[in-house]
Amino acid sequence: MSTAAFHISSLLEKMTSSDKDFRFMATSDLMSELQKDSIQLDEDSERKVVKMLLRLLEDKNGEVQNLAVKCLGPLVSKVKEYQVETIVDTLCANMRSDKEQLRDIAGIGLKTVLSELPPAATGSGLAINVCRKITGQLTSAIAQQEDVALQLEALDILSDMLSRLGAPLGIFHASLLHCLLPQLSSPRLAVRKRAVGALGHLAAACSTDLFVELADHLLDRLPGPLAPASPTAVRTLIQCLGSVGRQAGHRLGAHLDRLVPLVAEFCNLDDDELRESCLQAFEAFLRRCPKEMSPHVPRVTSLCLQFMKHDPNYNHDSDEDEEQMETSDSELSETESEDEYSDDDDMSWKVRRAAAKCLTALIASRPDLLPDFHCTLAPVLIRRFRDREENVKADIFGAYIMLLRQTRPPKGWLEAVEEPTRTGSNRHMLRAQVPLVIKALQRQLKDRSVRARQGCFSLLSELAAALPGSLAEHMPVLVSGIVFSLADRSSSSTIRMDALAFLQGLLGTEPAAAFHPHLPTFLPPVLACVADPFYKIAAEALLVLQELVRTLWPLERPRMLDPEPYVGEMSMAILARLRATDLDQEVKERAISCMGHLVGHLGDRLGDDLDPTLLLFLERLRNEITRLPAVKALTLVARSPLQLDLQPILAEALPILASFLRKNQRALRLATLAALDALAQSQGLSLPQPAVRTVLAELPALVSESDMHVAQLAVDFLATVTQAQPASLTEVSGPVLTELLKLLRSPLLPAGVLAATEGFLQALVGTRPPCMDYTELISLLTAPVYDQTGDGGMGLHKQVFHSLARCVAALSAACPQEAARTASRLVCDAKSPHSSTGVKVLAFLSLAEVGQMAGPGPQRELKTVLLDALGSPSEDVRAAASYALGRVGAGNLPDFLPFLMAQIGAEPRRQYLLLQALREALGAAQPDSLKPYAEAVWALLFQRCEDAEEGTRSVVAECIGKLVLVNPPFLLPRFRKQLATGQPHTRSTVITAVKFLISDQPHPIDALLKSYVGEFMESLRDPDLNVRRATLAFFNSAVHNKPSLVRDLLGHILPLLYQETKVRRDLIREVEMGPFKHTVDDGLDVRKAAFECMYSLLESCLGQLDICEFLNHVEDGLKDHYDIRMLTFIMLARLATLCPAPVLQRVDRLIEPLRATCTAKVKAGSVKQEFEKQDELKRSAMRAVAALLTIPEVGKSPIMADFSAQIRSNPELATLFESIQDSAPAPSTDSMELS
Repeated sequence: MSTAAFHISSLLEKMTSSDKDFRFMATSDLMSELQKDSIQLDEDSERKVVKMLLRLLEDKNGEVQNLAVKCLGPLVSKVKEYQVETIVDTLCANMRSDKEQLRDIAGIGLKTVLSELPPAATGSGLAINVCRKITGQLTSAIAQQEDVALQLEALDILSDMLSRLGAPLGIFHASLLHCLLPQLSSPRLAVRKRAVGALGHLAAACSTDLFVELADHLLDRLPGPLAPASPTAVRTLIQCLGSVGRQAGHRLGAHLDRLVPLVAEFCNLDDDELRESCLQAFEAFLRRCPKEMSPHVPRVTSLCLQFMKHDPNYNHDSDEDEEQMETSDSELSETESEDEYSDDDDMSWKVRRAAAKCLTALIASRPDLLPDFHCTLAPVLIRRFRDREENVKADIFGAYIMLLRQTRPPKGWLEAVEEPTRTGSNRHMLRAQVPLVIKALQRQLKDRSVRARQGCFSLLSELAAALPGSLAEHMPVLVSGIVFSLADRSSSSTIRMDALAFLQGLLGTEPAAAFHPHLPTFLPPVLACVADPFYKIAAEALLVLQELVRTLWPLERPRMLDPEPYVGEMSMAILARLRATDLDQEVKERAISCMGHLVGHLGDRLGDDLDPTLLLFLERLRNEITRLPAVKALTLVARSPLQLDLQPILAEALPILASFLRKNQRALRLATLAALDALAQSQGLSLPQPAVRTVLAELPALVSESDMHVAQLAVDFLATVTQAQPASLTEVSGPVLTELLKLLRSPLLPAGVLAATEGFLQALVGTRPPCMDYTELISLLTAPVYDQTGDGGMGLHKQVFHSLARCVAALSAACPQEAARTASRLVCDAKSPHSSTGVKVLAFLSLAEVGQMAGPGPQRELKTVLLDALGSPSEDVRAAASYALGRVGAGNLPDFLPFLMAQIGAEPRRQYLLLQALREALGAAQPDSLKPYAEAVWALLFQRCEDAEEGTRSVVAECIGKLVLVNPPFLLPRFRKQLATGQPHTRSTVITAVKFLISDQPHPIDALLKSYVGEFMESLRDPDLNVRRATLAFFNSAVHNKPSLVRDLLGHILPLLYQETKVRRDLIREVEMGPFKHTVDDGLDVRKAAFECMYSLLESCLGQLDICEFLNHVEDGLKDHYDIRMLTFIMLARLATLCPAPVLQRVDRLIEPLRATCTAKVKAGSVKQEFEKQDELKRSAMRAVAALLTIPEVGKSPIMADFSAQIRSNPELATLFESIQDSAPAPSTDSMELS
């Protein structure tokens, strides 16, 4: 017998003792044993333990009984299935016992066992078997009318079971429905309440037929508002509808037209509880079926507005009350306690709360109605801020906060460039409400209730975020409210933290001048909070102080406020925290950061406090826990334009910083390099040389491909030191250059590292005397290319040649006297027949950068060399020569551009390369210098629009795009004529050219382009497929890079876009390939482009889409071609995250195409690619299934439950599903509910 088994058998023996304490202790020890993961019970032990625990359930002692019930939970997962069934059978039998205590214990036991059963999703059948076993017994317990306690217990357990395992109990759903419906008319309130809850869970999981039966039953039982009916019955039916709406509202859509008018009529009956239930039902319908509720929105809105004011026991609107609102705060606080009214029987507050919650749901689900909400809802909400009931007030604040969140501009929105007109008008209306909001909150900010003040701060924070700068003129009211809460030590610390957080947000959104008059008022309470013993308040106060210093005394502008009266007390408060060693880690870090800001912004006013503060920083640098914030603080001080003297600490700080460069902590290495760079820039020559050498010795190891960001900062620091102390570099320049040249050979070199390298190389040759000889450095740089043996080919990655060429150009720019000689040498290398391909490519790419400095002689020769190179057998040489021809030409347009245009006309075979050169020239030249040639280039390009080669037409389109930027008002309108009269190829080239006018950064052409977008999008009606495809590519680019261009036109564009997603039979043809017939779909590319546009719209224009209409086309795409199905699977996964409610409504229809894809088989004898395509499709479909399952209610759908079971039963699909779940990222938190 194992030790565990022996120990358990001894416990079982003690459980039979006559002493209740022995039994209690033994059961407690057994509980501890069962909770261990390591315990393994043999069959005999299992049987004995189960038998003993079931016996103890009938123990005379209540405490032993309770403990025995708790043991059942961990026991379920440790014993075999038939033992669990034994436990369940015994508990069910006990539930029918005559003894009340035993019945209660059995009920608790069943709930415990059910909660511990492994969920059906794990593939275990135990839960389903157990539930099937007890469902019949629960049904009969519910149906009997004699014992109410048993009925209630059974309903509780059933409700619990349906919420966890609704779908697998499908065979019982009909009997459960017929058992639960009669309970709605039970004379006992508790039975009715529990039956309502159970029916809600059943509605989410039952089949469509049963759901219709349930909905019809509820609707048929609801009498007309004029028909006589018992209030209790009506109330129960409405509550049941609300419960079904909350659990399975997505299935109610079809019944709402019958349902809503009925429920709305019942609101007129004088029954507050019924009204509350009606409004709660409306809230559920709005959240779950926003589209189907559209026709009923006006009715629901007017009911909510009516009942939000419903307070029959209190007269808010009397004249005296209005006057009272105007009185000063001090008078109000005195009389408040007398004014408060309380009535225990008053139910009207629940109606008001339900109305406020219903409005919140309405605002959240219908962002398209925001302008109406601002006109109709906002004024009423603001007036109701004074509600006397705290719970109602919180929900009214919640509704207004939702309105503010919906009014906030979309992410990535730039106020100056792209204010969507609708958002602009909403914000304008909101601005007019600000004085009313402040007036309504003036009294609340000094309310005795903490919850009311917290609501005020939340609301004002949202208002400041939605309309930055709008609260500046109301600062006196806000400051007095903040100070009131900061000084309130009677209530919990939470309100002080909320007040501090609000003040910090305010400092970020309002202009600094608004705070100047109030600083003497609110600084002392903030400093008192810095000294607060509770660490969270101190940390929050330090953050406020830091923001205060940054906002009121910014470094980039002259000081508008004299810091003298304040700097001493601020410094004292922070130093007290900085010196203390027994603080919480968060407070230590915030104190260091805050002091760094104070020294950086006001160090010149600290006087005698400066040196001790710097020494404290040094001390904190030596401490492992505080070294990272200390390094960041030191960086702030070093970067300060106040040019503070850091001599007292430099000699000791630099070796400490050098040691940090060896640490594994990446954040520390990055912060240290930033600090060293700031010190080198600010202190320069005064840095002690021995200490600088210590630092430099650590740098070669950091210039490595393993961490490009660290390498970039290291090279930046080297460039700074080279300029400040060139002599220090003698020992380290060799090893650093070796590492740097290795780095330049990396094909993954980021632009930032390359720019840093150029700066460092320029610094090396730019010092007087130079640290390194120019010629030697050029030789080192080009050695990897020139030293290659043989003429095999490039040898290095293409990107490396571009990097090396940029470095050669940077050196030439730093030594202009050497540029001409370098250019001549490069020309010789380029034309030499002995040069390898690599040497020629590097020469041409370097000439592209250096050629403009070469002078007229080499340039004439260069023209011939470049033209000859366009005929080279090597594609790389031809591409490099074409690039160089354009870049050199951009610097000398009068000489090169006419020559280039003549060549394009004369050399049709080299046309593609010459057009690429023209593209480079147009992109690199100054717009003003191009104006004289614009007409000639325009004519030349439009002659090439009908070229048969699509690649050539694409380059022509890019050239036209770059040319239009030279003079947009003059050239852009010409596109109209070309679109109206040109050939199909010309039309598609023009539309492609428009695509090249869109950049992801603000550009002067944006406003002009926006006025033409509607006309360009009309090309979606063009009969030519290529023109429509080009238009979709342009639209996709606009949506992706600059959504403001198309947002306001979506109502007109979307029908045209959706038209392009349909399969057109007239574009499908059969091609005979020998004995086989092959189907070709000419419309596939256009459809694919349309679906790509739809995906982009999800990212940037979600608020403007009708998601239900959008989903119709996604649904069609799920049955389309392979490429389109792949796209729609990704879209479906995205939609499940962004707007789960509409997806949930049609989940049953979406599952079928996913199931078809996952179960499809490839024909035997198909090629390998077919198998790979099918695998990729399955994987993508399975990702969509996994995304759908993240919507909580989806698992309750019977069709989804069936499909999940099918996945688990198929080993191949089960493995695939598990691998996708393991690799899935954490769910996104920015989920939005939009109709």
